[in-house]
Amino acid sequence: MGCIISIKQAAWLLKAVTFIDLTTLSGDDTFSNIQRLCYKAKYPIREDLLKALNMHDKGITTAAVCVYPARVCDAVKALKAAGCSIPVASVATGFPAGQTHLKTRLEEIRLAVEDGATEIDVVINRTLVLTGQWEGRTGKKGLPHLKISTPC
Repeated sequence: MGCIISIKQAAWLLKAVTFIDLTTLSGDDTFSNIQRLCYKAKYPIREDLLKALNMHDKGITTAAVCVYPARVCDAVKALKAAGCSIPVASVATGFPAGQTHLKTRLEEIRLAVEDGATEIDVVINRTLVLTGQWEGRTGKKGLPHLKISTPC
């Protein structure tokens, strides 16, 4: 038995999809995995459902595709081949623990942007947070959690 929702609820759910970064952070990602992710980002809702809601011509996509820095080029290439302009986001700075040297983290950001990422999700050093070293988290030793959008 299906769930019946109002048109207003459906509209809000469709709007929510446009705020999602469709993400893969698997250590075994391949180009074909990234291609599938990009296809799903371009077509996040089944066409028959969009037609039933008269939303099939609205171009509903996810907000971004998020991948590891080493896969940014794959995502850019797949999205370009699909003819869409969905932004590519990347986690950086030693995700998920953030326990790499500051110079390494900054270089990882630079390379991801150079490869085509237009949004970078930066992580903090979790050890500093878990041990209450707040000055290290916000000072010269570490970056606060921050989302950086780069110009296209």
